[in-house]
Amino acid sequence: MNSTPSSNRIHIGIFGSRNAGKSTLMNAIIGQDLSVVSSVKGTTTDTVSKAMELLPLGPVVLMDAPGYDDEGELGELRVGKCMKALDKADAAILVLDPSSPPAEADKLFLSRIKEKGIPCVIVLSKKDETEECSFRGSLPEDLPILHVSARTSEGINELRETLGRLAFEEKEPPIIRDLINPGDMVLLVIPIDKAAPKGRLILPQQQTIRDILDADGRIMITSVERVATTIAETRPKIVVTDSQAFRPVSEAVPEDILLTSFSILFARHKGNLESAVKGVAAIKNLKDGDLVLISEGCTHHRQCGDIGTEKIPKLLSKITGKKLELSFSSGQGFPDDLSKYSLVIHCGGCMLTERVMKTRYKSAESQDVPITNYGIFIAYANGILKRSLSVFPEYQKMLD
Repeated sequence: MNSTPSSNRIHIGIFGSRNAGKSTLMNAIIGQDLSVVSSVKGTTTDTVSKAMELLPLGPVVLMDAPGYDDEGELGELRVGKCMKALDKADAAILVLDPSSPPAEADKLFLSRIKEKGIPCVIVLSKKDETEECSFRGSLPEDLPILHVSARTSEGINELRETLGRLAFEEKEPPIIRDLINPGDMVLLVIPIDKAAPKGRLILPQQQTIRDILDADGRIMITSVERVATTIAETRPKIVVTDSQAFRPVSEAVPEDILLTSFSILFARHKGNLESAVKGVAAIKNLKDGDLVLISEGCTHHRQCGDIGTEKIPKLLSKITGKKLELSFSSGQGFPDDLSKYSLVIHCGGCMLTERVMKTRYKSAESQDVPITNYGIFIAYANGILKRSLSVFPEYQKMLD
């Protein structure tokens, strides 16, 4: 459980107005005094997260978000943090104070939860202080409603069980396992350079290996320099390469062997491959002075030859011949307003949840800003996009 990456955990957000009892509830669920509890409104100034095991869901992340009814200049920033948490949430706990009917802020937030299709349980807090709830009959009948006391733990076990029973759609979209049969050989090409973490593999490589094993496939791993000799010895069904090595690997892989990249596999895994393929077409329409956003889902120390800040900008300049303006973002710093950008090039999002990636793509599309990802862009820049999509013929046809 402790080694499960955050991107693979179900994220459960605890939302409510200031002083509704969110932080006390968070501490009661996890059995620790993690969130700061105070009678002062707005004590929670940033989202507090805790990884834990919640049966039968397994590894989850609980998020205690700031109140969505905060006020003032700083309050607006805290509300923004709350909305960012909602974008991450796979499920929501809406905490209401039973001593007074829901305010407009409560109703508005509940409507946002429903618009996003997020499973939700309503928790009436402070049962030790307020035994009855006069407005319970006016609450949505299609949502579970529990009256609990975080201080005495009354109803907390029932809340855990309710969260476990919420109708989560079992979403474990394949990375590669549906593309191979038992016994098929998959060759993974993993460059060893300055960006490669010493002594370990990066998350997409680990997850792809596990997905192949789940399909009872066979795995061969090699460096870029040994691709040709390894293929001659093994004749794999599919070659999966790091996007940065697309050009030399494509030259070494025979045309009758399928070729793709980790980034493309994860674009489908995260549900945004179609948008990324459509978005890359905008490159040919870029003009001098256009602003392009290059965004990464994680933060890391930039090194010489960094893919996001060096390699992609050079490729972009080479294939367009235009003098473009570039902007960069990483981690949680993805802009809400994308209207000034002519194109967004995003990483594969291995450290972000599926919901966060879909939210980012949806944000771009709703603002009519084309968005693509690193792997799709690099394949396009090297003239091998159609070949790299041969494992997904339905998307390959979009290029015809």
